[in-house]
Amino acid sequence: MDPATLAWALAQPAGSRAAVLVAAFTGGVTRVTFEGRAVEYRSLDELGRAIAALCGAENAAARRPGVTLAQFTRPT
Repeated sequence: MDPATLAWALAQPAGSRAAVLVAAFTGGVTRVTFEGRAVEYRSLDELGRAIAALCGAENAAARRPGVTLAQFTRPT
């Protein structure tokens, strides 16, 4: 797993989905229970991809697209 993604997940508040997923990943467990639902991942690699997808989705929502305004005037 990408160290930046793992660091992001470890920095999430306790009890959050990312924190639960990273606790399972670091513990070598593929079964995760969150908010009364259990999910069995096929492998730690699949669990790592779920963490990366969650990180990417949250960080993409936080980013704002860059906008440039160009104006042109004709000399009269």
